[in-house]
Amino acid sequence: MLMAHPAVLQDLIDQYEALTLLGAEESTPQARQRLADVSYSLCVATGTKDPDMALIAARHRLSGARPEDDSLLTAS
Repeated sequence: MLMAHPAVLQDLIDQYEALTLLGAEESTPQARQRLADVSYSLCVATGTKDPDMALIAARHRLSGARPEDDSLLTAS
């Protein structure tokens, strides 16, 4: 699998967080489409199908993530 550059992942995370903080999902059609586009890009860049999982995967791949980081583990 191709790996997205850390700068690309950080930019996508920043855009996603900004759009969600601004309430894009409940805003104009253009804002909703931009959020959908960024969500899709995050999923493609991380090989996931869910934006929440894409955020976790992207953060895990950024520098500073430790091998013992359990953020990708699900609660049992």
